[in-house]
Amino acid sequence: MNRAASTSPETFEPERYELRASLLHHSNLQRRDFFKVMGAGIAIFAVAANALKAQESGARRQNSDQDHPKDISSWLHITDDGLVTVFTGKVEVGQNTRTTLAQSVADELRVPLSSVRMIMGDTALTPFDMGTFGSRSTPYMSPQLRRAASGARDLLLAEAASKWNTAPGKLIARDGKISNPASGATLTYAQVAQGKTLAHDLPDADPITPPTDWTIAGKSVPKVDARAFVTGQHQYTPDLRPAGLLYGKVLRPPAFGATLVSVDLTAAQAVPGVVAVRDADFVAVAAPSERAAERALAAVHAEWKSTPQTSSKELYSYLKNNLDTEEKQLPHEKGSVAKALAAAAQRHEQTYTVAYIAHAPLEPRAAVADWKDGKLTVWTGTQRPFGVQDELASALHIPKDRVRVIVPDTGSAYGGKHTGDAALEAARLAQAAHRPVKIVWTREEEFTWAYFRPAGVIEIKSGLSADGKLAAWEFHNYNSGGSGIQTPYDVANQRIQFHETTSPLRQGSYRGLAATANHFARESFMDELARSAQIDPLEFRMKNLSDPRLRAVFESAAKASGWPGKKTQPGQGFGIGGGVEKNGYVATCAEIAVEQNSGNVRVVRIVTAFECGAIVNPDGLRHQVIGANIMGLGGALFESIEFENGRIRNPRFAQYRVPRFRDIPRIEAVLIDRKDIPPAGAGETPIVGLAPAIGNAIFDATGIRLRALPLAPRGLNAAKTNG
Repeated sequence: MNRAASTSPETFEPERYELRASLLHHSNLQRRDFFKVMGAGIAIFAVAANALKAQESGARRQNSDQDHPKDISSWLHITDDGLVTVFTGKVEVGQNTRTTLAQSVADELRVPLSSVRMIMGDTALTPFDMGTFGSRSTPYMSPQLRRAASGARDLLLAEAASKWNTAPGKLIARDGKISNPASGATLTYAQVAQGKTLAHDLPDADPITPPTDWTIAGKSVPKVDARAFVTGQHQYTPDLRPAGLLYGKVLRPPAFGATLVSVDLTAAQAVPGVVAVRDADFVAVAAPSERAAERALAAVHAEWKSTPQTSSKELYSYLKNNLDTEEKQLPHEKGSVAKALAAAAQRHEQTYTVAYIAHAPLEPRAAVADWKDGKLTVWTGTQRPFGVQDELASALHIPKDRVRVIVPDTGSAYGGKHTGDAALEAARLAQAAHRPVKIVWTREEEFTWAYFRPAGVIEIKSGLSADGKLAAWEFHNYNSGGSGIQTPYDVANQRIQFHETTSPLRQGSYRGLAATANHFARESFMDELARSAQIDPLEFRMKNLSDPRLRAVFESAAKASGWPGKKTQPGQGFGIGGGVEKNGYVATCAEIAVEQNSGNVRVVRIVTAFECGAIVNPDGLRHQVIGANIMGLGGALFESIEFENGRIRNPRFAQYRVPRFRDIPRIEAVLIDRKDIPPAGAGETPIVGLAPAIGNAIFDATGIRLRALPLAPRGLNAAKTNG
């Protein structure tokens, strides 16, 4: 296989803007060191020929073999007490990956789930991983770990067969034991591993158990370590307090693009126990308590030079007028759009917009950094521990093998924790203070200095034949990204293109990337076309859709929701939207109610049908689908970053509206289990059908077409100007 070809930049989503400067490499724990760390036992070192397919990167760089991981792609270790330890560079940020990966290993190794322990996101212990993003943990990491577990099972069977002088194929592995039906003899895995130090390289082609034969995977099991999270026993990064800890605070510029002219640290340094640091524009303090650090930071006198910036009021014209000078994304073209439009019975065109929105995780960016003997250890909540390791090594000018990044299970990320901002700040302060330092961003810092989901402008033109078939489709996305940009509908003549622009705000990955924006525009426009052709919106989609998997979710959602809904009161409306992204298929039906006096939009009911191949954990998947819809309510109805002249105007939850308990409608998740199809990821795709379904329902209720996200931030009466 040509590895360089497999990592061509064109294969990565272009809207992962925050990753472009990153350099990714491999981990350094070698096989000879592994047993020193873990002790004797049976270990599997999986060397996969296509290991890179199980990883993901958004960095733009020249293809070179030296960029790619050369070491093992997964580890599994069985001790002589029967404990199975599994290593993965993936991290747990609330999506329940720890549980689903453990299920896959337990299933393949034929052991109880309780005997599997997952070591995740530790650059000193786990194999290299490009990051936990892109809905890739289940479809890519799970098969890798299954191959490792299968290899371990084969090794155990071979050892037992050797002991009993029989063939491995005559033995049975079940419940952590190996039995010999011919003699009735039984050995536990622990007994087989007793005193052994055995290692095995696993070929990529090792067979694994098909979904139809799963016994532990495919079933709902409780979240691993759930009690620790519920009782507060689990320690997140902000909870860590190593001995001698100092608390850090960073001086932030007054506006985007401001540069530091001068700074006086004298008063801050006079505060007892305070360490104050300036490194170019980086100014920070560390103190024995958070309160002391706040006082010291307030005592810093700084002068800044600011430059004029644009505002959210001019955002969409700004994006259209500030295109990247080099067109990096070539258009997808098929047939002749111009000829098809000229011959079409009906022609339509519209423009849609989406605002910048924040990730708003419950756990803000945080890091604890500690230097010992010239080596740096950082605990931080990140989706890319190895990427952050590289950032730290590069910024601090130290070898990467002197940097260790550990990721405690983290309080959500949603694509917003790919960079090591807090980690680098804590490391710089700890280096100057010669003591551990903890940085926890305030909510205002999180809303202001983290990157946002890209805003965008989307323009669509289409032509219909006399029988309501799509004849032409032209689709242009400015800035928000190319994920989900291709239409799943049947149309012979297409021109589809993503155009990069110069963004006025820091922007990057978000749950679903640009698939949310592109599905909102496409599915809203499909509804407009259906209304124009006087065809039921679901019927219109099915008339123009041959993909059986997408047809199946539309049909399932429609059946479960009772489509088309019958209106029983004023202000009631029904809408539908759906699509495909990252090999997951979704359709969402929404029922809304518009209050006649206030114009407030209330979502009454959501039905989402979702299919992502074979289901590993039904309850976990259901939670993902419901959670995506709850999160999606904010972007659909309320959320929007407001900014002016380089300043965020709504940097607090009191000003930035996210879904509240009273906003949550009745949500039904219809899961389609396809055991004949390998599992796909589910963290992102379920969100993409919600916004268009709500927008289409608003039109159904009122006759008002809203083409901007958020749809009704201050009620429908205030949002009418968007139509």
